[in-house]
Amino acid sequence: MDIQTEFIEIETQGHSDIIDVTPQVHDLLAKSGLKEGQVTVFASGSTAGVTTIEYEPGLLKDIPDALNKIAPEGASYHHDATWGDGNGNAHVRAALIGASFTVPFTSGRLLLGTWQQIVVIDCDNRPRSRRIAVQIMGEL
Repeated sequence: MDIQTEFIEIETQGHSDIIDVTPQVHDLLAKSGLKEGQVTVFASGSTAGVTTIEYEPGLLKDIPDALNKIAPEGASYHHDATWGDGNGNAHVRAALIGASFTVPFTSGRLLLGTWQQIVVIDCDNRPRSRRIAVQIMGEL
């Protein structure tokens, strides 16, 4: 069993900005030379999450709209009272999304559905530079 850890650097706009990282994950898997195993994509930090969606214009609007209903910007959060940084909603959103997503691969190909992409959702209240860890575990 071989384990390789790589990183993807992305720039986001915050406010539930959705970034498709599937092409970068594909490239890292191809570079690894591994044929069977799993890939975990992990967002460091507590205001971003990783999940899978169909990356299309409607959902790029629907997901932030839904997150704003669940944890609205401008609402009162105990986190904001503690730290004064105004991003309590971002922490709640990221916790609900989850910090990582794992997908199996076989024959060196991710087992994603036709319309399924791996995305990072940056929920913070400002633009961010994010370093996304990609850990590939498998066999040749």
